[in-house]
Amino acid sequence: MKSFEERLEELEQVGERIREGKISLDEAVKEFERGIKLAKSLEKDLARIERRVEVLVNEPDEPGEKPVLELFPELSEATGTQPENDQQTTEE
Repeated sequence: MKSFEERLEELEQVGERIREGKISLDEAVKEFERGIKLAKSLEKDLARIERRVEVLVNEPDEPGEKPVLELFPELSEATGTQPENDQQTTEE
């Protein structure tokens, strides 16, 4: 499989060929389909990398401490809980 950078370069070349207008409509449609596939694979890779970065950024400082997951709002919504930093406590 090609690297992220190689696929991104290929996508840019596809866009250039289509914009130049020197290819037939049929060829342009084929290039467009190829570009869509490339874009989707790149987007999938970026989402995976973003999740890894979020986990690393929110890694707990102390062993046994729960990670802060405010960058994952869908997890809080799915469990019906709020991230620890967002919970309000009142002392009387």
